Amino acid sequence: MIKILLIEDDLSLSNSVFDFLDDFADVMQVFDGEEGLYEAESGIYDLILLDLMLPEKNGFQVLKELREKGNTTPVLIMTAKEGLDDKGHGFELGADDYLTKPFYLEELKMRIQALLKRSGKLTNNNLVYGDVTVDTSTNTTTVGDKTVELLGKEFDLLVYFLQNQNVILPKSQIFDRIWGFDSDTTISVVEVYVSKIRKKLKGTQFVDNLQTLRSVGYILKNAEEQ
Repeated sequence: MIKILLIEDDLSLSNSVFDFLDDFADVMQVFDGEEGLYEAESGIYDLILLDLMLPEKNGFQVLKELREKGNTTPVLIMTAKEGLDDKGHGFELGADDYLTKPFYLEELKMRIQALLKRSGKLTNNNLVYGDVTVDTSTNTTTVGDKTVELLGKEFDLLVYFLQNQNVILPKSQIFDRIWGFDSDTTISVVEVYVSKIRKKLKGTQFVDNLQTLRSVGYILKNAEEQ
């Protein structure tokens, strides 16, 4: 499921957005800029919804520091500030879209979907890598014309790799994204599941191009560059 970080100090609005997006995305609610920046830096989110008027650290500061550290996660600013100067400043700092309060929740969702499609996180169900095809609508994986059974977290992990080609993925980031902060298991489970996927997809271009970075994590080289 899509992961969204919602940084909004208005509890009522935050809860409304959370409830509205519940069947579409896994939404993490944060209520101040300091914690918001910390969460955003984890790199596990597909999109960030960012208010500007926040305690501890305002939205402009959060966005500025995030982009300075090389984080390219799409950011949609939600704010009551509707001045052209404020919008311009937001875009200069690296915002991807801007929605002025009050807004319709339906419009927010449409803008979210547009940003996710643009960034490749929301696809037309199929992800293709060489002879491996993943259908995210049915959670099925095929190699050529043969179905390969990838269950639960195995499937989620494969999709995460396919959606983040040529990106170094630290084990800690993979663990937080796939298993979650509250998981009872340990980070070593990442290696176990990568091993399972490699065995099930043995002989494919995916396995050939999935590289282990010692003491760091993994990187899946883009199929088109091989």
